[in-house]
Amino acid sequence: MSRTKDKGQRTQEPAQRAADRSPAQDIIREIFDAAIRAHETTRDGDLGPVAEAARVILDAVKGGKKVLAFGNGGSAADAQHFAAELVGRFERDRRGVAAVALTTDTSILTAVSNDYGFERAFARQVDALGTEGDIAFGISTSGESANVRAALESARARGMRTIALTGRDGGSIGRAANVHVNVPEASTARTQEVHRTILHAICELVEREL
Repeated sequence: MSRTKDKGQRTQEPAQRAADRSPAQDIIREIFDAAIRAHETTRDGDLGPVAEAARVILDAVKGGKKVLAFGNGGSAADAQHFAAELVGRFERDRRGVAAVALTTDTSILTAVSNDYGFERAFARQVDALGTEGDIAFGISTSGESANVRAALESARARGMRTIALTGRDGGSIGRAANVHVNVPEASTARTQEVHRTILHAICELVEREL
């Protein structure tokens, strides 16, 4: 009898869980579902640019060059996250990779923005720190952040390799880069979630070769 009772209880469990779900839990499930769809859309698209971005970074690093990463808001946090994974480690011990997030020095950011305008906040740092063969890695979920685009243009003028990580259709930033990695997603939140997965994939590919 205990077996029959247990079986009946197990049969009722999914229905009971659905009944017990609150509206907040439904919203959370919808967010997870949307994030999964955004990941699947990107996964099922052209992943060549992700592999190319990793290859370009790896070639630069092996040549003694560095990575300069930048973006605004959540993309600034992603630039810092990316630089931290490269300088420190991702999942295994290896030599450190020279990487700097241009979003972290508030004195530089405020001085440049005050003197030259916010549009030059990253470009001025690229001019000061970037050298030929370095990597400029710009992140923009809209594909239209003026200061990211200006930094990529300055980087190309200095003979640096440029990588853009974007959302939507990539916009002018995608067109300004040597390598364009795009998440074809309108939602900023969903784009940022896929961006972090892509950054982890790049770190994994680079780390495997060091």
